[in-house]
Amino acid sequence: MDAQQLAAAAVTDPVARERLQRRTLIIVVISQVLGGLGLAAGITVGALLATEMLGSERFGGLPTLLFTLGAALSAFLVGRMTQRLGRRVGLGLGFAAGGIGAIAVVLSAASGNIWALFASLFVYGAGTSTNLQARYAGTDLAAPAQRATAVSVAMVATTLGAVLGPNLVAPLGDLSLQLGLPRHSGPFLLAAVAFLSAGVVLLVLLRPDPFLVAKQIAADTDAPVVAAPAAGGPVTGVGAGAYVGAAVMVCSQISMVAIMTMTPVHMGHHGHGYEHVGLVIGLHIGAMYLPSLVAGRMVDRFGRVLMAVLGGLVLLTSGVVAAMSPGDSLGLLITALVLLGVGWNFTLIAGTALVVDATTPATRPKTQGTIEVAISLAGAAGGGVSGLIMAGASFATLSVIGGVAGLLAVPVVLWALWRGRLQDVRED
Repeated sequence: MDAQQLAAAAVTDPVARERLQRRTLIIVVISQVLGGLGLAAGITVGALLATEMLGSERFGGLPTLLFTLGAALSAFLVGRMTQRLGRRVGLGLGFAAGGIGAIAVVLSAASGNIWALFASLFVYGAGTSTNLQARYAGTDLAAPAQRATAVSVAMVATTLGAVLGPNLVAPLGDLSLQLGLPRHSGPFLLAAVAFLSAGVVLLVLLRPDPFLVAKQIAADTDAPVVAAPAAGGPVTGVGAGAYVGAAVMVCSQISMVAIMTMTPVHMGHHGHGYEHVGLVIGLHIGAMYLPSLVAGRMVDRFGRVLMAVLGGLVLLTSGVVAAMSPGDSLGLLITALVLLGVGWNFTLIAGTALVVDATTPATRPKTQGTIEVAISLAGAAGGGVSGLIMAGASFATLSVIGGVAGLLAVPVVLWALWRGRLQDVRED
């Protein structure tokens, strides 16, 4: 059965639809494993590369600022492209752009051109945002009470690459030196191969396109909006839950990026080498994705609200633990960064489910892309100011501020639920 026949069957036959959903998740999982390898480069050595080339840690958060700004632009473009052409084209081209950006980072570092490096990091951001947006592909054909689980399957696949990537920093650094390249550029070589491979997987294999099938199903059944429209606004296909979900993810992104960005620099001040930095960041990224299967089931079972609140509390705890950690205490730093990843995971899955619940295929990818822009800009803000806060105050101050930021969406969630503006979908 070719792609057109599979699509036609899925529109009318629930069994064929479930089979296509399973096939879609398998392809998304493959792309996410590859994408995880790519995103680890910027997180692990981006700040170190900038600090080395600029000669000052004051601008150590600048790489995160740049590639998250690039992620914001690409999220907008991928969302618009997906709305018109489907997930396959939107996500495939987004990963391809990220791979090209990673290649440019290596060439810029090799030439010592700091302005070219900044531009390259901006383009590299397309890969990081596309990797996150791929989670939505798993929800297009999922039943409402199984959407968080579908998100979790896509996210947990990122774990292998995301954890392996930071722990390859040392050998990749040695390889780059053997090739006559700057040591910190090594992980971006891996990112280039990983992002380009993920793009090829999606462009070639994601047929039929799950979003285009879901769009056809919605058109044939005239499916209504799942959640109520935003207060005081017209029925536009975007419910209030989308705004609440966006708030949850924006706050958690600020918290996570701010603390994570400067942790390698903080560790460097206290004599930790590449191996320790790779271990801490690797465990942190693992905690961002590995709990997904459990978290997804909890979101579907107990509701989006409970998990969003729990995630905010975990982020606050992470900030407090990081603030109390002596710089030479590897154990406490690991604990803080693992909690940071877990809190981000809970809030991202809960927030994503809220957004999907509150949108229809007629508006979904465009809305998701716009929300991803906000998330990326939030990350850019967190990464951009993190170096300034640490240089002007301390890592402890930065950690406390980051922890509090993660909790800020909780009152919004509870207020929306209390006012009846939020439908908390869960299993019966």
